[in-house]
Amino acid sequence: MTGLFDRFDAQDVRDLLAAYPLAWVIAPGTGEQSLLPLLGEYDADGRLTHLLGHMGRSNPLHAHLTSDPTATILVNGPHGYVSPDHAGRRNWGPTWNYAQVAITAEIAFLPDESAHALDALTQAMEGDRWSASELGPRYHGMAAAIIAFRARVTTLTGRFKLGQDEPDDTFAEILRTHPDAALVTWMRRFGRGRG
Repeated sequence: MTGLFDRFDAQDVRDLLAAYPLAWVIAPGTGEQSLLPLLGEYDADGRLTHLLGHMGRSNPLHAHLTSDPTATILVNGPHGYVSPDHAGRRNWGPTWNYAQVAITAEIAFLPDESAHALDALTQAMEGDRWSASELGPRYHGMAAAIIAFRARVTTLTGRFKLGQDEPDDTFAEILRTHPDAALVTWMRRFGRGRG
């Protein structure tokens, strides 16, 4: 049975990853991990199938994932402490609201796609504001130091604890008083019209 905070859909995952692309990539059992920017790739139904990224060739994670390609990827979305002051109730226990996705994936390194991975990330983050060509000759040296990878998603779980269990009046008060606009936006999304 799925718990209240474990109910989400493919669009929720897509939007979370688009808004929070910097994720932990971990080689289980090795202690090696890195925060890396990742771009989602989706099937015809909008479900996340792969993540495209890059890392430094000298990153110890590269060696570990070359020998064993199984990785854990943790996407941490909006989060924030919620005080009884935010709820407007002195008899209410403080909590922490958050959204996160945990992915198990198989990593394939793509040395011939490093330029594509860099271009895709630059386009996603910069749009038309900037191009890697503006780096001039420096670009080639920087690009040679990285390697692209594609992570094939094998399992995906999530937890979107965003006040869904609160009574309507408490939920509305938290929305009204909480200072974190991103968290409030995601709470509204999961409140499904409340507040």
